[in-house]
Amino acid sequence: MSSALWVSKTGLAAQDKALATVANNLANVNTVGFKSDRVVFEDLFYTIERQPGAQADQVNTVPSGIQLGSGVRVAGTQKVFTEGSMQTTGQPMDLAVLGSGFFQVESPTGEVLYTENGQLQLNAEGMLVNTQGLPLVPAIEVPAGSSRFTVGSDGVVTAVLAGETQPVELGQIRLVNFANPGGLEALGGNLYRETIASGEPVEGAPGEDGLGQIKQGVLEGSNVQVVEAMVSMIAIQRAYESSAKVLDAASGMQQFLNQTV
Repeated sequence: MSSALWVSKTGLAAQDKALATVANNLANVNTVGFKSDRVVFEDLFYTIERQPGAQADQVNTVPSGIQLGSGVRVAGTQKVFTEGSMQTTGQPMDLAVLGSGFFQVESPTGEVLYTENGQLQLNAEGMLVNTQGLPLVPAIEVPAGSSRFTVGSDGVVTAVLAGETQPVELGQIRLVNFANPGGLEALGGNLYRETIASGEPVEGAPGEDGLGQIKQGVLEGSNVQVVEAMVSMIAIQRAYESSAKVLDAASGMQQFLNQTV
């Protein structure tokens, strides 16, 4: 296969993945707590036809040599953990983290997962759960008939129980952070799992040890910038078209050789 054909093929494949990433970002522009992805490219190995610094003669050396690249590939995708826009809902169980930090929820298998979606509800047992029904960690139960549900900036949850007049503390919402949040494994459903790359979770009270504070009645929206994503989409489309033209040119050169040689 012509080297130009192979190089242009890798360009087409890489830009296709980049476009899929942008499409996913735009699809989740209204997803609460969604963090956008960006694609990281890297060039492939090089064929060294002449080593830089090789001896040209008894006195002189080659200044640059001949190094032919073999294309590009997607080295990875990175989650961009910038803060999304805050949306005031007025719902007492809608919570947002102002700053760094993840809520903790427990999966059906007992594994602790992490999320920035603070859209909470009560299940049949009165436990605070996320939209998938996974309970918060540590668990917080709101007794039936309670009123004036309040969450402080430090995560302390209080409510006025049935037949009482003074609020009672029900527990405290704890947050966690990671040395490398970008290394978390995205599971879908606004959930993340700890990995070796992310490091171990560091738990603390909201507002302490670099963790953000909790704001009640507010949700953190997606951090996708629509205009930026649209510009990226146009740039990807132009790069794809360029690679396709190289593919067509390389094919035409091979056709010419086949017909004339």
